[in-house]
Amino acid sequence: MPYWLTERKWIALWAAFFGYMLDAMDVLLYVFAIQTLKTEFHMSNAMAGVASSLTLILSAVGGIASGILSDRYGRRRLLIWSILIYSLASGGTATSRTVAELLFWRAMVGIGLGAEWSAGATLVAESWDPANRGKALSLMQSGWACGYMLAAAITPYILEHYNWRVLFLVGVLPALFTMWVRRNVTEPEVWTKSKEPGDFRAIFRAPYLSRTVRATVLATSVLFAYWGLFTWLPGFLSAPASQGGAGLNIVKTSQWIFVMQFGTFLGYLTFGWLADKFGRRPAFAFYVVMAALLTFVYGTYPRWASTGQEGLLLLIGPLVGFFGTGYFSLFGATLAELYPTAIRGAGQGFTYNFGRGLSALAPYLVGAIADNHGLGSALLLNSGFFLLAAGLVFTLPETKDTALN
Repeated sequence: MPYWLTERKWIALWAAFFGYMLDAMDVLLYVFAIQTLKTEFHMSNAMAGVASSLTLILSAVGGIASGILSDRYGRRRLLIWSILIYSLASGGTATSRTVAELLFWRAMVGIGLGAEWSAGATLVAESWDPANRGKALSLMQSGWACGYMLAAAITPYILEHYNWRVLFLVGVLPALFTMWVRRNVTEPEVWTKSKEPGDFRAIFRAPYLSRTVRATVLATSVLFAYWGLFTWLPGFLSAPASQGGAGLNIVKTSQWIFVMQFGTFLGYLTFGWLADKFGRRPAFAFYVVMAALLTFVYGTYPRWASTGQEGLLLLIGPLVGFFGTGYFSLFGATLAELYPTAIRGAGQGFTYNFGRGLSALAPYLVGAIADNHGLGSALLLNSGFFLLAAGLVFTLPETKDTALN
């Protein structure tokens, strides 16, 4: 068999990749069904955004807890637990009869979302050498784009031929993947050889406190921009022009999203190569500045577009995906390189996921602004946060070529 199917580091990478891909699918089923769910539960844009915000808030809880627990119990075990959590919670979403029940199950999906990323990213970072770590984590992160495309592909068909409850029942299927993970994935050697897990509170003491604060602020800024943009992007595309949207139907919206996520996939892979060659910080800054410019174009589209210009959205869609998400593997690489093995899970889990929890305000704020000024205007808020992240990344040390210990 080829080495990329048998070597330990590759098996770890595929486990994290598919776990993250299926995680993305479960999370984004809600995004694609948001207009249907608004009608079903009589929700405003702001209330629909609350469900996404809760997912992000609880993802912070899941990610921080997963990081701490993975230092003690292992990366592989937490990866399995996280996949089970988000899969069963997606199935629970299908049983929702009230807004409160819907919010509960989306919150549980969030716990699994945060936990999976923390366990998977640490697993991959510790399994790969410094020269290729950025590329490996970029491939793992590209699972999000594949999950996004999977959700975009199945949602129109299921909503057209069945209903939204069947859509979320499909989200239970990733639980079966845990059987493969349990049989094939082993813990990274650097973790198995380490001593007892360190005190997670060490990330809040010298010499780690400063980098913990800076990394958390950076994660907050870029995650706010990301979730504010991509939670509402499908809704923006499908909303009528009278509501500040692009006026596409759900089929065209899903087709556009699929094309955009192909660009996302390429963006992830390209970022890993750039980060390993030129450094984490310059590659990240380039991506988020471009994301800010493209977000501005989309946010102002209803003001300058005329009938028949839908092709322009399709043309630049892959670029939105390429630059708007391709930078995320920075966090898998850089955060792992900032902390020693004994507290790596805790440090990586806290900085990224606490930032994600704070960014939970983004879907609600964008939705609230959209209720008063239209979705196009609301999206412009995110350009500023992308630009802020471009400056913040240079407050962190350049960690390229750092060996993990």
